Amino acid sequence: MSRSNTAMLIIDMMNKMDFEGGEDLLKHSLPMVDHLAALKERVKEKEIPIIYVNDNFGQWQDNAGNIIEECMKNPGKEVVEKILPEENDYFIIKPKHSGFFGTQLDILLHQLGIDNLILTGIAGDICVLFTANDAYMREYNLYVPKDCMASEKESDNENAIQIIKRSLMADTTASTELDLESFVSKE
Repeated sequence: MSRSNTAMLIIDMMNKMDFEGGEDLLKHSLPMVDHLAALKERVKEKEIPIIYVNDNFGQWQDNAGNIIEECMKNPGKEVVEKILPEENDYFIIKPKHSGFFGTQLDILLHQLGIDNLILTGIAGDICVLFTANDAYMREYNLYVPKDCMASEKESDNENAIQIIKRSLMADTTASTELDLESFVSKE
């Protein structure tokens, strides 16, 4: 049986993309989501937990199913369909940019015995960056595959990757080169 001290966060991929700038985010998310879906499949094979951390879009009484259903009616549908949560994935709804702010994420990670986080998602220059910062402040080891995050502007995404790498000491290796075997111990 495999045991991992690593979890993969998929940030804000259940997204309507119906806002100003959403068209650009969708354009940059479409090529990225294929890398993310492939990484998710590899992560699942290693029995590494997957945690969706998603905006609530101001809907305080919605649940994951309602959020996904709403996203499937909007421009983001094409991305959402490719990275839908599976039954054994975790789903945390967040009220602000960081996946840690106002959520039970840190408690869940401690209960799962997590030390390493693989962060992915959108928008790289906002929600991924803010979540990475909060994870770094909580002393998690960070892995942010540079091909598994997207932003409205490519330059903003590149800047976020550089900040995450330089200031948060994250490994930004591309998803295809990420050594998942190193995250798994045999018991």
